[in-house]
This record gives sequence, C-alpha cells and structure tokens, in this order.
Amino acid sequence: MKVEIFGKPDCIHCEKAKFLCKQKGIDYTYQELGKDFEMGFVLERFPNARTFPLIIVDNHYVGGYDDFVKYKNTVLKDD
Repeated sequence: MKVEIFGKPDCIHCEKAKFLCKQKGIDYTYQELGKDFEMGFVLERFPNARTFPLIIVDNHYVGGYDDFVKYKNTVLKDD
C-alpha cells in the first residue's frame, strides 16, 4: 500500500493520518500546502475536495482522514 498525503500546516487530521501510517507501518509521503504545492494544484487535482488532508492510496483518491481509516480497515482488515 502506497499512501500520499497532501496536507496543510497546523492540521490535526493531517497529523493523525501521518501518525496512523507510522503506527501501522504503511509507506507514505507527505506534502504540505505552501511548501510542496499550491492551492491551484488542489483545485485542479481534487476539484470536489473541501477539507484537508487529501489522501491517495495506490493512485486512488480515497478522501480525508476518516475516509482513509475506513479504507484502511476495509483493505487491511487488521483492526
């Protein structure tokens, strides 16, 4: 499982997503708004997204943190 997390500074759900990946040994990359990408990227790549983080698993957009937890539990079935 390869996870990409697009987050923003001071975002508790972004931190929770990173922590979950670390805790479960999931390989992930983290990119931050204003450092690694700009809002134009978000509007183009995730036109319907309204919150952060934006999480992609194996090249499939799954949504935010809560969506990621549900996806992880469905795919890995370890919790």
